[in-house]
Amino acid sequence: MSELKKRKKKSKEEIAKEFDLPERKSKIATIYKQDGQAYCLCRSSDSSRFMIGCDACEEWYHGDCINVSEKEAKHIKHYYCQRCKEEDPSLQTVFRLVPVAGPTPIPEEKKPPKKKKEKPIGSSSEKRCGNCDGCLAANCGNCDGCLDHTKHGRKQRCEMRICSNSSTRKKDRAAVKAAGRNKRRKRSLTPEVIRNPALEGDRQCFGPGCIMTARPQSKYCSDECGMKLATSRIYQVLPQRIQEWSLSPAVGEEQNKKALESIRMKQAIVRATLAELDKRHAELDLLVERAKRCTLDPNALENTDVEDEMSMYCITCGHEIHSKTAIRHMEKCFNKYESQASFGSIFKTRIDGNSMFCDFYNPASKTYCKRLRVLCPEHCKDPKINDTDVCGCPLVRNVFQLTGEFCRAPKKNCFKHYVWEKIRRAEIDLERVRQWLKMDELVEQERQIRQAMASRAGVLGLMLHSTYNHDIMEKLCTGKF
Repeated sequence: MSELKKRKKKSKEEIAKEFDLPERKSKIATIYKQDGQAYCLCRSSDSSRFMIGCDACEEWYHGDCINVSEKEAKHIKHYYCQRCKEEDPSLQTVFRLVPVAGPTPIPEEKKPPKKKKEKPIGSSSEKRCGNCDGCLAANCGNCDGCLDHTKHGRKQRCEMRICSNSSTRKKDRAAVKAAGRNKRRKRSLTPEVIRNPALEGDRQCFGPGCIMTARPQSKYCSDECGMKLATSRIYQVLPQRIQEWSLSPAVGEEQNKKALESIRMKQAIVRATLAELDKRHAELDLLVERAKRCTLDPNALENTDVEDEMSMYCITCGHEIHSKTAIRHMEKCFNKYESQASFGSIFKTRIDGNSMFCDFYNPASKTYCKRLRVLCPEHCKDPKINDTDVCGCPLVRNVFQLTGEFCRAPKKNCFKHYVWEKIRRAEIDLERVRQWLKMDELVEQERQIRQAMASRAGVLGLMLHSTYNHDIMEKLCTGKF
């Protein structure tokens, strides 16, 4: 009793954490992420991407769904969606004014640039050639430079020892630099023409029976001669290569044949499984029809095993529920959360015979619902149950052994076999979808193998085949084949 009291004192969140199942984790994470909202034309709850809101209906749209980038949205002042524009043509998207660069103002009169201070002629920074008369002369001993007079804080050089080539050398260096810049060639946009030395000069055309001169850097005088030579070579070489290919076994060909046989066996198994599922579906229809023709047994519910007062926790919402009504509660929870998500495609399902999918067309998102029809709580509602409807669930012994009898209790009050028909149909349809996906994968594998087998012995492959089998060629030459 103490444990039951402690359990009652715990909050619902603590109880839910104790039963932290993977299915419940994924479902609750999806619900928290969606937060009960669906946006945009795609009707998804993804708010991690860039979104823009309509100023009329206040609906949010993904930028990539309506072809509006985040950079373009910065210039939009009022945005209206396509649906609002169709309802009220006066609504138009308003853009912000972008400042346009005006006429450039007239610049004021520029002041004349300041002249650079000329360096003194005798400054030490000026380079000397060492060969002219000024560089080789001796100091005069009478000028200001020789008498230790300074100018601008620097000692001057003798006026008789002024280099006559210093100014011209600077000009020459500047001219050399300018010439070097001009000599830099720009990169050509057209590729360089590669010339073959072996094809220089006049040559006769290689075409069969042609006596014309070949074109420059070519072996033929025209394209027709080249095609004629290639055709004649194919006629000469290809028959021998085909005969050699037929006589020499290919390991890749044998492996492809074995893989093709294995794939065909798997396809046969999948077809047999699909036929068995169709048979089970027909048997289920017969069971339902038999239940409709039977009468109710008022004592059926009294004869069932007495349920104890045990409780359990829902794997979807985590609440504590009674074991007797567990199936009904879980079914309602599943329908509630499943209707909040959307599973759509722009293509309609095309399956011959009984269509398994809902395929309800949503004009807002222009998609077809891709839930199983028997499990879609949004578009396919369960039929109304009358008071005279019989449950009809086949009774079993030891879980798997059929007894040949079925439940004759009222369908509305039979909690033990709640929606048994829906669950069995969903099981058959899910297995059918899995087999169709497996068949699609096998067909793709067969297509790839057939393509490899067809391209292995093509004309190009046989012409480029350079392996020489001496044993086969000797037999071909002696005429044994």
